This record gives sequence, structure tokens and C-alpha cells, in this order.
Amino acid sequence: QVQLVESGGGLVQPGGSLRLSCTASANISSADLMDWHRQAPGKQREFVARLTSSGWTDYLDSVKGRFAISRDNAKNTVYLHMSALKPEDTAVYSCLIYIASKYYWGQGTQVTVSS
Repeated sequence: QVQLVESGGGLVQPGGSLRLSCTASANISSADLMDWHRQAPGKQREFVARLTSSGWTDYLDSVKGRFAISRDNAKNTVYLHMSALKPEDTAVYSCLIYIASKYYWGQGTQVTVSS
């Protein structure tokens, strides 16, 4: 069993930046893929970013050029670097890791973009 804990969320003004962290209770160096997803109030959860074990990345169209996903195996942590934030980025952001043929979700961290 792998526990994931997200952090780094908060209130930020439009145009600002945040870095979200997702720290795993196990070694993530063998993870096949790592995702960030988000769910805004009243909306379905949506995919935001993916990083595979081979280093391939993919992003939701609306965040391309503004968000970047990365990992630090030594810290068992996946990051989501967010810049040029917009009010429509407001949501609970959760990480997902696929490792040893199982999916694990974190509990989420709130990001609010507002002036």
C-alpha cells in the first residue's frame, strides 16, 4: 500500500505561481506513470498532467505552456509547477501514481485563484 500526500495549495492572485508536491510513502522510481488531476466545484474531475517512467509528458490543452510536471525520485515526490494561474484553475488538485499494477490517489490540495 502506498500513501500519497499532496501539499502546496493555497490562495493566489491571477497571474501568480504555485508548486504542488505529492510525496509518496514508497519508492516511486519504478512508477509507470504519475498524474495530476483536478476537480472544480460542480464539475467532474479532469486530467491535468502526466509523466511516464520514460519521461514522456502530456498536458490538458488549457494548461500547456503554463504547468509543468516533474519528479524527484530521491524525495519520492512528484511536482506540479503552475504559473500564469487563472481563476478557472481553481480546483482541488490530486495526484495519481500507477505502480506495481495498482493505482493510488492522494487526498488532494485546494488551489484558489482569486483577486
